[in-house]
Amino acid sequence: MTHIDPGTSTWLRARNDRAALQLLLAHGPLTRAQLGELSGMSKPTAGQMLTRLERAHLVHRVGEVSSTRGPTATSYGVRGDRITGIAVSMHADTIQAMLVDALGTTFPIVEIPVEGLERSPERDIRAAIEAASRAAQLDEHTVAVVAVGVQAAVWRDRDSISLTNTLPGWPAEGSRRRIEDALDVEAILENDVNLATMAERASGVAKEASSFALLWLGDGIGVGVDLDGVIHRGASGRAGEIGYLAVHEGNGEAERTDTTDLLGGPAVVALLHGESSALDADDVSAIATDPAAIEVLAGRVALALDPVLAVLDPAMVVLGGPTCLAAGESLSAFVATRLSEAAHPELDVRLSSIEVSPVLVGARQLLVEQIRTRLEARIPVD
Repeated sequence: MTHIDPGTSTWLRARNDRAALQLLLAHGPLTRAQLGELSGMSKPTAGQMLTRLERAHLVHRVGEVSSTRGPTATSYGVRGDRITGIAVSMHADTIQAMLVDALGTTFPIVEIPVEGLERSPERDIRAAIEAASRAAQLDEHTVAVVAVGVQAAVWRDRDSISLTNTLPGWPAEGSRRRIEDALDVEAILENDVNLATMAERASGVAKEASSFALLWLGDGIGVGVDLDGVIHRGASGRAGEIGYLAVHEGNGEAERTDTTDLLGGPAVVALLHGESSALDADDVSAIATDPAAIEVLAGRVALALDPVLAVLDPAMVVLGGPTCLAAGESLSAFVATRLSEAAHPELDVRLSSIEVSPVLVGARQLLVEQIRTRLEARIPVD
């Protein structure tokens, strides 16, 4: 970044332009007068800021605002087509993706079947970039960063992924580097439940919680931990991988040895139908119509949560993922009664309010911040 001496006219212009861009991002399109009022600057100074930002191709004229006491005024908005990102959610049989811009615009979600394809990190993410850009009708060359949710533990410092069987062709080490080298984009790999946790903090039921744990139940299980707005990943990215936590329930052939045996997709199918198989959409739908299964499931959820709550003592537990959402509010009510009130007197148990692609919602939240930072870096400094 170019060094600018504080207090100089160049420094003041850059600071004012950055403040103007932030106001436009926060409030949407503004006229010169509106920007001046919000920034505390005069209308001529606000006009100069808009002119400089327009010359840098960071803002553009988006409309006219009528005034009863004067001429029509031009409103300016941030350009969403200068820098974009791609949010990606990797699944065993599909890749979900959507384009993200600085404005947080809602773009279509695309699903890319992967059966029969030759897999690798760069091939998968290239396909996601191409499909999501095409669906949004924007140039894929504007994509500067991708955020990829994976069903795996992600050790960021070592660029490694582990505890996964849903990423064929992805190496245990070096996936992020391969994406960046092949596609010339910044790549952020993140555990999918951590991204869903970010979504819950940004726009879900945990917006006001001081701390919370998100229990995710689907094909697999996991816990996302938010402590005062910060995701806790652990030393090697394995925090929250409770599927491997040893438990004991039942005797003989019914004995279960870890929480995946209790709450993973096959275990839920066995609870519903008496025999274990992969969890599908019909099974998820069936949970809602089986109160007895929900009650048993609640007991298992409470058993899995006990060690998490004992260590973290969060203010809230959020139940998310396909299984929990299908079970609905009755599951959260049952779970609340199963947890010890004496041990957790202030605990609030809630059902996630983010029903559509929470992993992508979290990735979008992460990308909007990244893209805005990149836009600010393009503000002229001379």
